[in-house]
Amino acid sequence: MRTIRQIHEALEKKKISVVELTRDYLNSAQKSKNGEYITFCEERALQQAQEADDLLRLEKKVPWAQKPLFGIPIGLKDNLTLDGVRTTCGSKILDHYIPPYTASAVERLESAGAVILGKLNMDEFGMGGSNENSAFGPVGHPTHSDRVPGGSSGGSAAAVRANLCVASLGSDTGGSIRLPASYCGVVGIKPTYGRISRYGLIAFASSLDQIGPLARTVEDAARLLDVLSGYDPLDSTSSNIPPLQAYLASQSVPHWNRLRFGLPQEYFSGGLSLEIEKSIQNAMQWLESQGAQLVPLSLPSSQYAVAVYYLIAACEASSNLARMDGVRFGVRSQEAAETTDLTEFYQKIRSDFGREVKRRIILGTFALSLGYSDAYYKKACQVRRKIKLDFDLAFQKVDFIIGPVSSTTAYRRGEKAIDPLKMYLNDIFTVPANLAGLPAMSLPCGEDQEGLPIGLHLLAPPFCEEQMISVAQAFSKRGEGSVRGF
Repeated sequence: MRTIRQIHEALEKKKISVVELTRDYLNSAQKSKNGEYITFCEERALQQAQEADDLLRLEKKVPWAQKPLFGIPIGLKDNLTLDGVRTTCGSKILDHYIPPYTASAVERLESAGAVILGKLNMDEFGMGGSNENSAFGPVGHPTHSDRVPGGSSGGSAAAVRANLCVASLGSDTGGSIRLPASYCGVVGIKPTYGRISRYGLIAFASSLDQIGPLARTVEDAARLLDVLSGYDPLDSTSSNIPPLQAYLASQSVPHWNRLRFGLPQEYFSGGLSLEIEKSIQNAMQWLESQGAQLVPLSLPSSQYAVAVYYLIAACEASSNLARMDGVRFGVRSQEAAETTDLTEFYQKIRSDFGREVKRRIILGTFALSLGYSDAYYKKACQVRRKIKLDFDLAFQKVDFIIGPVSSTTAYRRGEKAIDPLKMYLNDIFTVPANLAGLPAMSLPCGEDQEGLPIGLHLLAPPFCEEQMISVAQAFSKRGEGSVRGF
């Protein structure tokens, strides 16, 4: 494992060049048989690396202040646009799409000195929790070949864990960063809605999607979060809240005796595997030993979160994916181009969607249809409001909420493919944060008997990422001696 700090120290001591580092990661990634990457941008990456080496020769030291990600090889989930590089969203319908612009988040990475290695595999259009729904093949778990890495940012998490990039970007609509982070044993952060610009993120569900980092350490994830955050005039939903100082927060020690951690009874009422429950209890005991207060609480509307999420997400997906019609976007086959019947034309174009995408488009179109939108979509939005109010009330009593990321560790390939409802229920702990627009993250907190990682879920009030990062960093260093606060 190489952290950003370690790489910068090695660059300053001339132990390695950025070009050598980039070639090393590219070679490892290209040899992998696990399906983490869909597209490599080798020429672009080596050019960026060479420019970094040239700058380093002039500066004589790593320009940390101006370029906090100087020379760091990073992978991108394949729903983030990169000018001149194929962007597929894991779908055959965008197999040949070359965007003419770069996502704002990616521009910020490149401005901070990052080297972009390529585009990472994902569930088609972000729809799935296992990364088995990609048109370019599934992603394998980085340590257990018979298991799934989680989804939809499975390629992003697996590549980080397998050391095929130092860090990566994913997107989180209902847990798509945190679930694979938990399954693969890395750190994944879903920031507050609006914290990071969504411009250039190909939309799944616009009111839920958020871009976020995945990394091996909290400190590295905090560095990326700082770079990515900030107002963007190209995204009307981005916030003008002052820039983050998450990296500085990762160097601070929490005042434990002032902190209250909420334990929702709904998250511990049954259904958790015994090993996950034990790991979460151990985490609670550690927090209590540091002087933090554990506060039982209730989030009564959370029982409706999965149903609400899959209605709202499907409705927004139905609307967003209407543009994939072979006219504005989407591959237009010769067979489709030659037909004179409009209905047949659309059938031929949209048959390229995978089964899961078709399922959600149909569900969303039905829920939005005349006579049903009030009964389904409008009602779901009203319950979403109640879910948010539950969190608002909870955060008047506590500073953070903790719980599991998933009820199980990574499951076997194909185990839930036949019954999609089982996969949907896997999101029960993660979707409430998206519905309420809250920041949340997954932290490694143990392993089960088979060595599969277990994740701890940490949620904070809106725009409190710095405090969340500070607690997460202290927790991640719990075995390195005392981190007791004041």
